[in-house]
Amino acid sequence: MRRFFRRVIAAAVACGFGAGVLAPAGALAQPPRAVPIAKGLEHPWAVAFLPHGRFLVTERAGRMRIVEADGRIGAPVAGVPAVAAGGQGGLLDVITDSDFAANRTLYFCFSEPGAGGNSTALARARLSPDLSRLEDVKVIFSQKPKVASRLHFGCRIVEAPGGLLFLTLGDRFQRMRDAQKLDNHIGKIVRVTKDGAPAPGNPFAGRAGALPEIWSYGHRNSQGAALGPDGKLWMHEHGPQGGDEVNVALAGRNYGWPVITYGENYGGGRIGEGITAQAGMEQPVRYWVPSIAPSGMSFLTSDRYGPAFKGNLFVGSLKFGYLARMEFANGKIGREHKLLDNGERVRDVRQGPDGLLYVLTDMPQGSLLRLMPD
Repeated sequence: MRRFFRRVIAAAVACGFGAGVLAPAGALAQPPRAVPIAKGLEHPWAVAFLPHGRFLVTERAGRMRIVEADGRIGAPVAGVPAVAAGGQGGLLDVITDSDFAANRTLYFCFSEPGAGGNSTALARARLSPDLSRLEDVKVIFSQKPKVASRLHFGCRIVEAPGGLLFLTLGDRFQRMRDAQKLDNHIGKIVRVTKDGAPAPGNPFAGRAGALPEIWSYGHRNSQGAALGPDGKLWMHEHGPQGGDEVNVALAGRNYGWPVITYGENYGGGRIGEGITAQAGMEQPVRYWVPSIAPSGMSFLTSDRYGPAFKGNLFVGSLKFGYLARMEFANGKIGREHKLLDNGERVRDVRQGPDGLLYVLTDMPQGSLLRLMPD
């Protein structure tokens, strides 16, 4: 009888039924469960974490709301400046200061109306003790020039060690050629102080004809950025039709748009020279064809989901409505897995103070979700 069962087990393994026992750790990881915290948010764009389990959520139409730990959605926070809401524009990213517990300071970016159209702006404010309003609101940086466009604002904020701020800036669609010029902020990542001044040591400081805030250039439209385990700034950006990219944004580097791309014009046809590589321009760490329309980005540093998830990169897909989990192998992005594959546009993903992942779905009745280990 024992020999019979050994033969049955051996046959099952040979047919693949027992392959999970020998699969690498990534294949053994169980997908987490999405637990709704709050529903009914209007096109939410970003989530930040507040003390006592509360959340701060932006809605693209120009509202900022407090979501209580039990999911209750508060009235709009007063004091948000006027935004150019429409198309892809509106109230976009928000982060809390690394010393928020002491200074109650936060940073947010939005499409700022003004002479000539609009552009991405970065503001600093203090959240009132009763959470009802923003105080001492000040725009500390505005993308130049302003453009009459409702597209490609970029607008992800990352605080780096030492208190400097990175801000991603889109190419505004019809101004894509300006992404290769250093006399403007179109299609750039900038690095500034918390007062909005060019950060000391920026790569183009002192260079004639170059704006001193610029960190890197040749970007299209980045809606995801995060510090990686290597301490470097990682970001992703939308390609045109195909060619979404993950990049490591290094000081002074040119990321090629629109000279090189793995995408093509909407409806077909090459862009520019139709090439994917050129000397002096960086290659992406990863690219997607077809496009997934990435938004939101987070590295998981906790062990809440087990060792297979720790260190993975998580990116939302607007186009296909899932959360991508990407493993690393030998320092490079390896296999990709789909989570939350329910068709809802994933706009933001963040690791919370509790080590769990939180997701926003960008829908007319959007949700804030907590991913619970299964």
